[in-house]
Amino acid sequence: MNKERILGLFLRYTYIYRRSWIRILEFIFWPVMDLLVWGYLTLYLSGSSNNLSGPFQFLIGAMILWDVLYRTQLGITVSFLEDVWSKNLINLFVSPITIEEFFAATILVGVIKSLIILGLLGAIAAFLYHFNLMQLGSYILPLLGNLFLMGSACGILTISLLIRWGQAAESLAWAIPILFQPFAAVFYPLEVLPSSIRPFSFLIPATHVFEGLRSGLQGNYDYNHLLWATFLNLCYLTLSYLLFKFFFSIAKEKGLLVKLGTQ
Repeated sequence: MNKERILGLFLRYTYIYRRSWIRILEFIFWPVMDLLVWGYLTLYLSGSSNNLSGPFQFLIGAMILWDVLYRTQLGITVSFLEDVWSKNLINLFVSPITIEEFFAATILVGVIKSLIILGLLGAIAAFLYHFNLMQLGSYILPLLGNLFLMGSACGILTISLLIRWGQAAESLAWAIPILFQPFAAVFYPLEVLPSSIRPFSFLIPATHVFEGLRSGLQGNYDYNHLLWATFLNLCYLTLSYLLFKFFFSIAKEKGLLVKLGTQ
């Protein structure tokens, strides 16, 4: 892969924020609103007016980490949609840029946007609720890494569906991660789910991340969950990439790329 082309694509997807305050507002508004709602709900449940600690603190940690996954996926998908909306998709794919370079740039955009949101939400949580996600120490790094991987897999999957079914599938850009959320044990332990659903939940990498988060906040660092999350993420990244290649070849044969963005 050519690093200059990856950097050029990365700058193309980030420069649109320089003079678009509405994009910056949308980028920041929803995560902050979610944090305020979950933060004050957690204070209420914990019976404290200004200090978030005890058994309910994992709620706000789960909210912050869930947004890392969501923003990674959305950063990748919206970068692709920016080319669809600006009718630049054909120009992109007739250039020397390879599929791998395109995904490298969009994943980089998604990860950096997620890190910005993570820093912002972490600062607000520390200021308003005295909750410090860094209490996990270095254990936070594999948690975040697996969320980046799952968000990337979801982003590639979403783009694959957009390539195949066009703008009729555009709403999936915001819906794909939400489809997994009820089964990923984000805000409650895996044991809460019915026994018939748990095998499916076990196959979701985020389930292991949030189970690991809860154990980590209790001082028990469960690396088995992280190993499972990493293994599953690598499998899903590979499958989503192969699915994209398959749908992309169909789109080229049927001329779907030309129609994308004109429907």
